[in-house]
Amino acid sequence: MNDLWEKIKKINWADRRLITIIVIVVLVFLMMDFNNRMTTMIRLNNEEAGLQTRIARLEATQLKLEDQIAYATSEIALEEWARESNRMIEEGDHPIILLQPGDYTPQLTPTPQPETVTRSRLDIWIELLFGTSEAKP
Repeated sequence: MNDLWEKIKKINWADRRLITIIVIVVLVFLMMDFNNRMTTMIRLNNEEAGLQTRIARLEATQLKLEDQIAYATSEIALEEWARESNRMIEEGDHPIILLQPGDYTPQLTPTPQPETVTRSRLDIWIELLFGTSEAKP
């Protein structure tokens, strides 16, 4: 250690300043590289978190689809489809078909007509300026 210190003392002042400037420049470049690496690490960590979330959603979708496939291939789904969609009956069932009475005539439902309100120009301006709806129909 003393040998190093002695060598440093033998260097003149101009050389010491030059070495100090070189060391400072190298440290600045090292800090810039460290900053770039930290920025890249933060970006990659954020991307990893987003991908983990996407994987979890895809796994949940896969489980849901597997459940739907299991239900669709079951006997319960087949019977439900046959009875509800295709109106099939099983042996021993008694189908009930609802019919309208023979003398039934459908009644038309009247459609209400919207009222038209006529206002004077003075009433329109009063409502526009003061925001009151005291205009008379």
